[in-house]
Amino acid sequence: MAIEHFINILIINDDQKLTSGLKEILSGSGNNVLAVNDYKEAIPIIRKREVGIILINLDSKSFSGMEILQELKNESITTNTYKILITQSSTSAAKMVRGLNSGAVDFISAPFSPNLVKAKIEVYKTLFYKDQRIVQLLQNIFPMNVLEDFNTYGKFSPKRIENGVVLFTDFVDFSMMSTKLEPIQLLRQLEKYFTAFDEIINRYRLEKIKTIGDAYMALGGVTENKANPAIRACLAALEIQQYIESEAELSKAFGQDYWQIRIGIHMGPLVAGIIGKTKFNFDVWGDSVNIASRAERASKPGCITITDSVYDAIGPYFNATKRGEVDIQKRGGKVMMYFLDGLKEEYMLNKQSRVAGRELREACDLTSIDFYNMRYDIINKLKALLPEALMYHDVQHSLNVEKAAMRYGKLEGISHNEMLLLRTAVLYHDAGFILKYNDNEDFAIELAEGTLPTFGYNKDEIAIIRGMINATKSSVEPVTLLEKILCDADHDYLGRVDYRVISSRLRGELEVMTETFMNEKEWVEYQLNYLVNKHCYYTETAKNIRNNGKNARIQELKNLLETLKK
Repeated sequence: MAIEHFINILIINDDQKLTSGLKEILSGSGNNVLAVNDYKEAIPIIRKREVGIILINLDSKSFSGMEILQELKNESITTNTYKILITQSSTSAAKMVRGLNSGAVDFISAPFSPNLVKAKIEVYKTLFYKDQRIVQLLQNIFPMNVLEDFNTYGKFSPKRIENGVVLFTDFVDFSMMSTKLEPIQLLRQLEKYFTAFDEIINRYRLEKIKTIGDAYMALGGVTENKANPAIRACLAALEIQQYIESEAELSKAFGQDYWQIRIGIHMGPLVAGIIGKTKFNFDVWGDSVNIASRAERASKPGCITITDSVYDAIGPYFNATKRGEVDIQKRGGKVMMYFLDGLKEEYMLNKQSRVAGRELREACDLTSIDFYNMRYDIINKLKALLPEALMYHDVQHSLNVEKAAMRYGKLEGISHNEMLLLRTAVLYHDAGFILKYNDNEDFAIELAEGTLPTFGYNKDEIAIIRGMINATKSSVEPVTLLEKILCDADHDYLGRVDYRVISSRLRGELEVMTETFMNEKEWVEYQLNYLVNKHCYYTETAKNIRNNGKNARIQELKNLLETLKK
């Protein structure tokens, strides 16, 4: 299946006939076409959603297209948005030039040539995605505040940070282990571990700086504006420690060599800056880096060593064992150090977890729920407990629905917390198949209600998730936007080109699980009845990007039915 690119396209135009014509031309192909009559109606859309292309009627009778272009310049969130003018054959060349000078990149003229309009939109759609990819790559190289300074000032001036946190990890006896592995195996193992570290570091809003061989370096309180960087760094270190321990236990079970890690953390003054003229590199310097590195080297296998400055910042929340003063080699002098033992029980999410509870997470400006461990838990449950006969409602189906829900959520402009609740409901919505095939939603809700509190979800959040799962029942109409998104994501494939492949899995599943056997004609009629008489998309986004595909599937099935009747 070809990769689909999805984009919000906003039309600002008061000519309904013109707008209808454009929507008809642009519908489908991943285009979520939105239309408003004037700039006032456009403002909430622009501020809530990421809009890739804006089409503006330059010759409107009720508003000034030129003024709208000027207003859009004041909206920083539209900096990377492509503005295209809608013109008439009577539009003067001077007016179009002024529009292009005011921020527009191109124009389309009415009466429209559908092929020309589609071609131009596809060009700017491709450019928009390339822009996003470039920004994503830059964000992987430089911290966000560095990029913001480059965009605003064209440079990043060195900055002194008084209480920056430096975290180092290093694998024990790495040189010896590397002799036992082929280079490609060694690289894959390091990639697996460092990818997991990246995910953990990102979750705690820290900044990975670099890897040097088998060493990994991250910062807190330097590039981000989040509370309690020392606490966040310690929480991340504990999760890294737990991950390595789990991997080691797995290796031991298979009689394989396992890796161990040392971690060191220090907090103190730093200088952050960019070096290089052709290949830029963001880095930090100062005594704090040396002390953090020494804390790591002085640690023991499987342990986390913190310095006194870190201990003073985290003492109320963590248990630590004093280990005495440690010499700082080369630099000279000694620093008091401690082994970090773990969170105090009253700050844990639950007694079995090393993860911080809701109160401490909120104090660190982190998401209050432990979404990622919840996700790991439910996916493992689905893998282990779903019946093997489920060819359609399997784990991959839930993951595919999650992807679709994230896409719809992004196009609809939902918040980060709403996205996490939506993804939680997606991952639980088919968990009821663990117990029974028909009317399974109630068990999925029961499982969610019993499990989610252990991951920090409160009653209000669980009620929202319960509503979303309940809305997937065939007898229930979704009400809220999140409920509608989940229902649409669940049936996203109905409008995709891989519909026949996925529907064939459903047919096989029905035969095994319900002993419902249909010949080819009956199966086609079954599908048509559902697509035509029962199913509908609820969000405007799903209607815009999937209805055309769904109608194409309906026509294909009708044609097939006519052939089967002969």
